[in-house]
Amino acid sequence: MQAVHVTAHGDPSVLQLVELPRPSPAAGEVLVKVAAISVNHLDLWVRRGMPGVKLPLPMIPGCDGTGEIVELGAGVSGLKVGQQVLLEPGSSSGKSAHDLAGEDHLSDDYQIRGEHFDGLAREFVALEARFVMPLPAGCDLVRSAAIPLVFLTAWGLLVSRARLAKGETVLVLGGASGVGSAAIQIARDLGARVISTVGSEKKLELARSLGAHEVVRHDQPDWPQAVRKLSGGRGADVVVEHVGPATWAGSMRVLARNGRLVTCGGTSGPSVEIQLPHLFIKNQSVLGSTMGPKNAFPAIFARVASGAYKPVIDRILPLSKVREAHELLESRSVLGKIVLIPGG
Repeated sequence: MQAVHVTAHGDPSVLQLVELPRPSPAAGEVLVKVAAISVNHLDLWVRRGMPGVKLPLPMIPGCDGTGEIVELGAGVSGLKVGQQVLLEPGSSSGKSAHDLAGEDHLSDDYQIRGEHFDGLAREFVALEARFVMPLPAGCDLVRSAAIPLVFLTAWGLLVSRARLAKGETVLVLGGASGVGSAAIQIARDLGARVISTVGSEKKLELARSLGAHEVVRHDQPDWPQAVRKLSGGRGADVVVEHVGPATWAGSMRVLARNGRLVTCGGTSGPSVEIQLPHLFIKNQSVLGSTMGPKNAFPAIFARVASGAYKPVIDRILPLSKVREAHELLESRSVLGKIVLIPGG
């Protein structure tokens, strides 16, 4: 079978198409013919290498995917050959961690496909049956591949960590990105007033079409003032940050008293500064968030099936053009996600 290998850390040229043996499902596993995978910024970080993190190489990237079950391992029940399924982005012991309010979070041993172990950028994958979920009727097999990581991450940011409430104002940075586009839709669905930032007029139109009430250009130096003006001078109750140093100072400036800034990464770099007096005088919170609880998937896909949540797909390419997909995502010219089709 065809698969992608990250052979060394570097630019997209390190991505290689290789031929590997087709796997067989062990007891408790299913063999899935992968229909589609989507490319995330996580794939770029894995390919480039992350400071202080040693990754096993070669690595098959890709944590988002869908497919069709072609074989059941011994002891598998509740699933059948020919069934269209979602492939979960990660793996764990299944023991959920809980916070003081009883909210489900990732277990301490949670690992992400394509980062901690081989991912989904291949034609066939064998994985434990508990990590596949039948796709609800009305969910397109290819488009659904763009949903798992970004919508679960956005759910974790807004619902699990920030506990966004109806009527609050939320600022979503990078509203045309995968996580940003999902966060706009979830926040609007929760009854929040949504302000988003984008970097171009084309992306501005997309953010509005997804449900943002107001959109500003974060490539303009006065964007924080524009956000504060749109919020009546009060600022945002919740700021969804995943850009990092390029927008961090502005994000903190627009955070309201008692506000929560929640971040899941930094596409522009790993280090930021915090002015402590602003933080404690205004009783603000800065929260980290990784992924989201597995039990959010049914709610997410129910909303996808109803048409309330829509994956944003920039283009669909064959798996053989994985280098091009990485180059496009790095150029920041992508609206939403790029989906790759194995076998092409």
